[in-house]
Amino acid sequence: MKKYYDTLVIGTGCAGYGAAERLHAFGVRDVAIITEGRYMGTSRNTGSDKQTYYKLSLCGADGDSVREMADTLYSGGGVMGEHALCEAAYSTRCFMHLCELGVPFPANEYGEYAGYKTDHDPRSRATSCGPLTSKYMTEALERAVLERGIEIIDLERVVKILTKDSKVCGVVSVNAATGKFSTIGCSNVVLATGGPAGIYKNTVYPESQHGATGLAVDAGAALSNMEEWQYGIASIAFRWNLSGTYQQVIPRYFSIGEDGVEREFLFEELGAEAYDAVFLKGYQWPFDTRKTEGSSRVDLLVAKEIKRGRRVFMDFTKNPEGLVLEALSDESRGYLERSEALFGRPIERLDKMNRGAIELYASHGIDLWTEPLEIAVCAQHCNGGVAVDAHWQSTVEGLYAVGEAAGTFGVYRPGGSALNSTQVGALRAAEHIAEKERGMPDTVKFDVPTVKYGASNVKEISNSLQSEMSRVADFDRSTDGMKALLARVEEIHENFFELVSISDANELTELFKLYDTVTVQRSVLSAMILSAKTVGTHGAAMVDGRTKAQNEVRKTRTLTQAHLSTIAPISPMPDPELWFETLLARQRAKAEAKRK
Repeated sequence: MKKYYDTLVIGTGCAGYGAAERLHAFGVRDVAIITEGRYMGTSRNTGSDKQTYYKLSLCGADGDSVREMADTLYSGGGVMGEHALCEAAYSTRCFMHLCELGVPFPANEYGEYAGYKTDHDPRSRATSCGPLTSKYMTEALERAVLERGIEIIDLERVVKILTKDSKVCGVVSVNAATGKFSTIGCSNVVLATGGPAGIYKNTVYPESQHGATGLAVDAGAALSNMEEWQYGIASIAFRWNLSGTYQQVIPRYFSIGEDGVEREFLFEELGAEAYDAVFLKGYQWPFDTRKTEGSSRVDLLVAKEIKRGRRVFMDFTKNPEGLVLEALSDESRGYLERSEALFGRPIERLDKMNRGAIELYASHGIDLWTEPLEIAVCAQHCNGGVAVDAHWQSTVEGLYAVGEAAGTFGVYRPGGSALNSTQVGALRAAEHIAEKERGMPDTVKFDVPTVKYGASNVKEISNSLQSEMSRVADFDRSTDGMKALLARVEEIHENFFELVSISDANELTELFKLYDTVTVQRSVLSAMILSAKTVGTHGAAMVDGRTKAQNEVRKTRTLTQAHLSTIAPISPMPDPELWFETLLARQRAKAEAKRK
């Protein structure tokens, strides 16, 4: 580890490795990756039934275009036009780069990459390598980084981004093993730390993922759309999305109370409609206020049982009460027939359609043939993040955010577009950094806060705040509850180092994780409260029990500076120059200016 680098990339997921590899390829050789743990994070440790990568369609006769894909992304609501166009225009370039690096996306014998429809997708733009697509991406990008000899600084938790005159000038980190602080100078920081995974109790983020959005907040960067999240049904002992085939085989849902008595609550509440609602959860996994009379009734009823103090399970060993496969809707029955799975118990149907789904849980000591899964409606993805421009640079000069750390999505996004965004944002940021004039900034002194030692209360405070966030500020939001929680979070944040104590220096990283959590919770609650007042029930947010969603496409976004939120307009879709001769001349002039 040196005292200075031109660019530091924080994070070793798809976005972080992608940014570092692109920077090096563009000639920024003084680049390093810094991480709390090289094998931690969402990209390497999570997935779903069929983890999706969303890109421009590259197969069949169903025509597609950059502008049409951009319109799809933009139509999600609350999305900036420049982000939608960039993520569409760069998608093929980024996807093909991953293919060249060895990510095994399936193609036919003539080179067409197979596609399928995902949620909020009007075309068949989605593709997948199976349940571990992001893991394969991370490993391929990591190989490329290692082949280039890019330094990886491991076991260092960045706790502060240093700035001078609103420009990045360095970072401060704490060694996870020794508790020693280090200051490293740099001109640019690429924040690739994923979403703020630590703010909820009910979450499907892997336990190794925490996030570090609070670094950007402390550095003075604005956040965008922090109230826009994605929630869905997931297992909680082993955190995993229960989408796709897990639902399409129509498992039995039941709850159990302190008396040990089981209740098949879906059948009791919905009757025979429950079976098709569960099947549709496979396609429509995220909770959606537009579907509260349809498949999202499942999420509402699961959450209702949990709030009654009951534990909820999905059981593949038995059919739901009253299920007659032949009496299912045409869509449900037809899908199972075509999959040759219109028979037996849910586990037998799952074994026929997707044996890997069973093997995945078996690899974590869970036997779906004999035991049910405890579930909850969990936070899965933050559609908001650090507010960035068309180059994925934040409002602080030299601070870039890529992947889920960047706030490039709004109310809705097509399933799998997050993986595309990791690569597009990484490429755009790297291009912009590479074009900059090189120079070493002045450094500033970091005053290490006075840490309180004694009986540790880090876990106690963390667990309490996470539980309250899941109770009042997940998909089912209480305005009064959020206001009360924000007041508590603000008090803790303001007096953090007086209120929070640790037992010894080995707990320093946990202390700063909690500080990051509190910092981000403050911003999220601020955005949610304003959105509840101005927008109301929409997207994945049901406000004060009102299930009727706002059906208009959102034409605003929420901007948050620390704990203060405002409503701002979104930018229109760009209409840039496309005349070939003009663009060729522009490119030649740019190349000539470089030579001089």
